[in-house]
Amino acid sequence: MATSEAVTRGIRVQVNAQYSPGHSQPTNNKWFFLYTIVISNESDQTVQLVTRHWIITDATGHVEEVRGPGVVGQQPVLEPGRSFEYTSGCPLSSPYGTMHGFYHMITADGHQFDAEIAAFQLQAPFTIH
Repeated sequence: MATSEAVTRGIRVQVNAQYSPGHSQPTNNKWFFLYTIVISNESDQTVQLVTRHWIITDATGHVEEVRGPGVVGQQPVLEPGRSFEYTSGCPLSSPYGTMHGFYHMITADGHQFDAEIAAFQLQAPFTIH
């Protein structure tokens, strides 16, 4: 299992990623990875996750950027001391790659900032890169 962690302005983003053999078809060059993210508000301000921005790089160096509102159909509001956890997935056309990005956040008083999602590996078992 691959992991990463970053803290930006009191917002901790922890990632655990793993290969999903049940969703993958290696003979068709399709590998699928699941990642679980916990976003914890360790600041003293209420924040809302407004948008996400992912940068996904596969083994060939192909880069794909994914942007959109919220995560898993939600734009969670996190009060101080609260966390939000979700699981999503990422398809790749190679057995390994990386993901990183940020969540665009807004505080209750209107200040905006980007909370970092530190890079993490996506790697099928028995692959070496």
